[in-house]
Amino acid sequence: MAQRQTTQRTAAGSGFGTTAADLPTVADLHAAAERIGPYVHRTPVFTNSYLDAESGARLFFKAENLQKVGAFKMRGAANFVLQLSAAEARRGVVTHSSGNHGQAVAAAARARGVPATVVMPRSSSAVKRAAVAGYGAHVVLCEDGDAARAAAAGRIEAEQGATLIHPYGHPRIVAGQGTLALELFEQVAALDTVVAPVGGGGCLSGISVAARARHPELAVYGAEPAAADDAARSLAAGHIIPVEQPDTVADGLRTSLVQLTFALLRGNGVAILTVEEADIIAAMRLIWTRMKLVVEPSAAVTLAAVLAHPEPFRGRRVGLVLTGGNVDLDHLPWLQG
Repeated sequence: MAQRQTTQRTAAGSGFGTTAADLPTVADLHAAAERIGPYVHRTPVFTNSYLDAESGARLFFKAENLQKVGAFKMRGAANFVLQLSAAEARRGVVTHSSGNHGQAVAAAARARGVPATVVMPRSSSAVKRAAVAGYGAHVVLCEDGDAARAAAAGRIEAEQGATLIHPYGHPRIVAGQGTLALELFEQVAALDTVVAPVGGGGCLSGISVAARARHPELAVYGAEPAAADDAARSLAAGHIIPVEQPDTVADGLRTSLVQLTFALLRGNGVAILTVEEADIIAAMRLIWTRMKLVVEPSAAVTLAAVLAHPEPFRGRRVGLVLTGGNVDLDHLPWLQG
């Protein structure tokens, strides 16, 4: 990937936007795949005849819950950390995350011997906070919301001279996440559709870049909780409408799009489907019981979308991204209430 400014240009999160220099290309994805190869798993693809019958489609599940740190986020974090200059590496990195991105940055930083600080909202799960600390990062708690997270990370960036690694609003992150789509297209022939969760949009943006370059006719959908539907509203309105008070069991999807991810999703013709909380929990339980795979609610929104909106998928070959499997086993959603 061509050299771009490493740190973000605004404390609110991502200064990257819509210019050609900002937008990662499929060549960037291929470069990222080669760069991060020794640091990530090539995750498997699973099928399930019961879920095929229930959906009326042929489903192929890309199991990023089996990725290192238990989530696809390792791809983007490794791609970013491995491109730090020696001086940047000495000063360390800082990020903000509800959990999976924080774990990934902590693990990638530890692999390179880089100090890492992770700002996490107080509502993030205890298991994710413990995992971030377990990978060697310093955890700083903040209030909920994108603004509070970004402000806390920005203060640490200024005080320590650390490089800010935005969770999704940087070309290096998007390129790293998009490598999972390159793998999926090699593993499964003749897909008609791909569905991935959307929070801040880094994963879905990377997938859309790969899809438009490799299979221009492929339909790409984002799956999003109705209780945190900023991507659906933003793309419909033609401008970003941040989520204000997201209240969803899918804690990894409580964030909003930024200019970079909005531009990629809009430019690549990605459609968004929203799902209700009960559908997310039911889909998560189906994946656990029928596929014997441990996934978190944010990953289950893909299956929830296919089951709740069957028409676009019926009779088609559909790739679904299971983005993560970091679950607090003491607080499973179907045991609450």
